[in-house]
Amino acid sequence: MDQERALPDLLGHLDLDPAPGSADGEHFAGHPPLEQSAPVYGGHVAAQALAAAGRTVSAGLSAHSAHCFFLRPTLPTAPFDYRVERVRDSAAFATRRVYATQRGREVFALTASFHRPEPGLDHQDPMPPVPAPEGLATYEERLTKAFGEVTQPLGKPYELRFVGPLSFDVESDPSLASSRNQVWVRAYGELPSGADPDRERLLHDCLLVYVCDVTMLETVLLRHGVSWFHASGRSLDYTVWIHRPFRADDWLLCDLDTPVATAGRGLVLGRVFTREGVLVATLAQEGLLRVSGGHGTLA
Repeated sequence: MDQERALPDLLGHLDLDPAPGSADGEHFAGHPPLEQSAPVYGGHVAAQALAAAGRTVSAGLSAHSAHCFFLRPTLPTAPFDYRVERVRDSAAFATRRVYATQRGREVFALTASFHRPEPGLDHQDPMPPVPAPEGLATYEERLTKAFGEVTQPLGKPYELRFVGPLSFDVESDPSLASSRNQVWVRAYGELPSGADPDRERLLHDCLLVYVCDVTMLETVLLRHGVSWFHASGRSLDYTVWIHRPFRADDWLLCDLDTPVATAGRGLVLGRVFTREGVLVATLAQEGLLRVSGGHGTLA
């Protein structure tokens, strides 16, 4: 896909339509990305599910947690059916469960909570010192340097700039292995401002859920000196806690670490900061990782 069209295409996919024949405002139709892959990228489904949940809550409520479960492989050409269940509605909170199905089979589930901000205690961990994104090579430039071929823009709706090595760097030089993975991310293009501040904030939250998913499992491979050329993986579950407002089209630092991998599964924990050092989100993901024989370490 043309890089310039990738973000508008994603925004269109997040602007969900009511499901055919639905009149209750709690049943939505979604579509897989035009760039077909099997299974569909998990962040795409998670972002659509959060968009569906957010369409059903009262004004002034914003997402503060999204707990995602990837239940079955998704189909690259079949539409998604998102059914929202109202679990709780109070003056300060709303809880929603979203069930995503394809061709009648449940493939994904989300539990999301929304909160009306109120005065209270306030603190955060500081952002670690890292280079600014402008001084770092793009992901495409890193690929070109590693493989000696000019890599064209990948046609994604986001930009990535890794602070440290990538998994293919570590596979070539195991001394670079680390459990720490730091990557700047942002939407590729400016996001529109709308008259509805709740819908606008929901859009930025959905994009954060979308883009951070792509950075997580790479962290486990970095620890073990394995590249995606010799590994396969998929998300099992994925949680995003959203603390403060932010803009997804400004640079955000994903500061990721992996405390454990065992029994074929790896866990990644992360924090998301604005470039000004504001902690805006916390992440957790467990994934299934399978490595071909003879690659990686037992560290």
